[in-house]
Amino acid sequence: MTVPSTYADYADARDDPRFTDWLRARSEPAWTEATEHRFVAELADGTVADDVFRRYLVQDYAFVTTLAALVGHAAGEAPTVAGKRELAGFLRTLTDEEDDYFERSFDALSVPEADRTSPRKTATTEAFEDLLTRAAHEGGYAESLATLLAVEWVYCTWGVANADASPDPFYLVEWIDLHSVPAFESFVAWLRTELDREGPTLSPRREERVARHFRRAVDIEVAFFDAAYGR
Repeated sequence: MTVPSTYADYADARDDPRFTDWLRARSEPAWTEATEHRFVAELADGTVADDVFRRYLVQDYAFVTTLAALVGHAAGEAPTVAGKRELAGFLRTLTDEEDDYFERSFDALSVPEADRTSPRKTATTEAFEDLLTRAAHEGGYAESLATLLAVEWVYCTWGVANADASPDPFYLVEWIDLHSVPAFESFVAWLRTELDREGPTLSPRREERVARHFRRAVDIEVAFFDAAYGR
């Protein structure tokens, strides 16, 4: 089914439309490819090869600083104190709980110090960093939210879908847990609500830019999982 190119047309055909549902629908088929990727399936059943997961984690950690900068920028632009608090809370999780996970996982996977602090980034990782940076500095609050939501919603979707999985070793099951806990679900739900409020107020030009950022982030998520296999 063809998805309308504007939110107004999408909303006219639905009783209870959401701006974020429109963004997700416009990102297909990449959305399904990301949330049901081979990497996700192998992570959940514990069959993902150590070298694949090692490569993935090193590249994921490589752009954490850029992701944190986007979250911080969005927190600064949030129009309410409550919004700033939500984003600041996620920033703490990103730089504390997740950082601890990476350090323990790198130790278990024997990741060299150089790959922890200054890895050679893949083209996909560089594309991710470029998108996150442009979302923060070439747009506004809605652009930052859309890019952040695309990244975190994809992870929440596959995380919740595999919440009952318990693969070994610890760095597999903990990676699923980090993206399926109620606090993370709640944050993603808040991002959706916030963008559902912001989206319908945008000009046609900004609406299209927000949709483009969201779709681009989902496309890169697919490529990022592919890159873990050396593709």
